[in-house]
Amino acid sequence: MPVLAASSSPSDRTYSVAIGVILAFAALEILAIAIHFGAEYRAEHATLQPLKRPTASTSAKLPPPLPAQSDVPSSAALSASDRLLKEANVLREHGDTANALARLQEASQRDPRNPQVLAEMAAIYESIQLFDRSNETWRKIQDLGPAAGPLYELADMKLRVGAAATPAAGVPMDTAGKPLDAEGLPEGSVFGVTNIETEQIPDPEAETNFRLKIGIKKRQGVAIDHSKLRIMVLFYDSVDNDKVVATDADVNYEWMNPKHDWAESNPETLIVTYLRSKTHAITSEAALSAAAAAVTPGKNSPRPKKRGEAAPGTDSSDSGRRRYLGYVIRILYDDKLQTVRAEPARLVNDAPNPSVSP
Repeated sequence: MPVLAASSSPSDRTYSVAIGVILAFAALEILAIAIHFGAEYRAEHATLQPLKRPTASTSAKLPPPLPAQSDVPSSAALSASDRLLKEANVLREHGDTANALARLQEASQRDPRNPQVLAEMAAIYESIQLFDRSNETWRKIQDLGPAAGPLYELADMKLRVGAAATPAAGVPMDTAGKPLDAEGLPEGSVFGVTNIETEQIPDPEAETNFRLKIGIKKRQGVAIDHSKLRIMVLFYDSVDNDKVVATDADVNYEWMNPKHDWAESNPETLIVTYLRSKTHAITSEAALSAAAAAVTPGKNSPRPKKRGEAAPGTDSSDSGRRRYLGYVIRILYDDKLQTVRAEPARLVNDAPNPSVSP
């Protein structure tokens, strides 16, 4: 019986191999695609995770909105504070201390950084012998620093002397309430004012023309440095008998003794002249007063100017409504306030701060 042997032709084998190769390539391509998209997914997922976490943590750690700064008074609060201060001054002048203090306390609540209000409060506390409260109020002015102007120096002196040490009635004091010793100088001071003379000068062309003769005494036996002495004489006017402003009148300074070194004579006399002409057109030395005029021994006195010469930075609109009100004298040595004299005395608190420090 014949035996049949099974065999495949070469074309069949080639076909099978081709199909296998195609299937293998297809599988590899599918695997490559899967690997590619899998890598992209992992990369995107890894990128999103750190982005999401800081967003959540940042939102969780955001600080609460800052509250409005209550220590910066609004313009309305400042206006109300100024009105209350004026009312308090009127009440105090009429002897109504209780209501004046109530007005000042309300003004201080509206504008707690107003040195004028604080100074008035401190003065009233002193007058009714509430010395602890007076010292506390002066300390608030001291905390304001140089921004409080001359009241900062006054507060510093008050706290150094101590309001509780205010002497009984009849004991001589300067305008700042500092008692005078046997030499007529404020206790602990190197310089003081021994006397002030006011002399009216006949002048048909002037509305007001007078001079101050200020006796300035040095403490006996104390060596001084002229460069450390400053003498400030500031004049003030009233506008419509209400507003207190730095004068725009002519002011001139001159020493009676050209040397004024306290070696040949003690005290030395400083002569200060105030002139407001009838045809006043905002004249000469207003800039000195408005700029806290300072007289420094050893230097030339400020240059007098002609009548009618305009002073920079002044306003002529209220010139005709101005009247002479008074003066404040401050003597500083080595940047320490030595004494204060004022006429009327209320100018120590009521006078506006000088616009420029000497």
